[in-house]
Amino acid sequence: MIEHAKVNGDWEIDPAHTRIGFSAKHAMVTTVRGAFNDITGHLHVDTEQPEKSWAKVSMEVSSIDTRSPQRDEHLRSADFFDAEKWQQITFVSTQIEEVDDRAFGVTGELTIRDVTRQVMIPLALTGIETGAYGELRAGFEGSRRLNRRDFGLEWNTPLDSGGVLVSEKITLEFEISAVKTQPEQSDEGGQGD
Repeated sequence: MIEHAKVNGDWEIDPAHTRIGFSAKHAMVTTVRGAFNDITGHLHVDTEQPEKSWAKVSMEVSSIDTRSPQRDEHLRSADFFDAEKWQQITFVSTQIEEVDDRAFGVTGELTIRDVTRQVMIPLALTGIETGAYGELRAGFEGSRRLNRRDFGLEWNTPLDSGGVLVSEKITLEFEISAVKTQPEQSDEGGQGD
């Protein structure tokens, strides 16, 4: 059971303890994982009036990290994310609903490159604990499969077998640590900017 008094309020994503990443099949046989290292995000939770809850997350495309500098540079290029032209990937919620105990459906607008699409991201609240410095922390995890071509990420190379080098379906992966902010620190007037 969620302690509503603890979860209600404003939260800021802790990038040092958060991973927002992705996985895709490479050459039809292995899974390659990556993440964005530069993340900012804010959440406002109101369990009494869920329609007033919102979330906004931004990732710097140039911070992409797949543990391969050559692959990272290719992903930053115009073949994929075109980081020089579109520096950020953003998600702005339009609706957050509690679908089960500790489980939420976060629907919003995901913008990659110049394409914005509405997606629903299922997130589970993994816990709320007081951290080492007295801060209240909440953990959320979830994943969502998308077709990268829907966002203009179309580059590929055919394989002799008839397959492709990079899968069209990718999985977004969320492991989020958020820290509750004090009311005097929050000057949000409605949806965050």
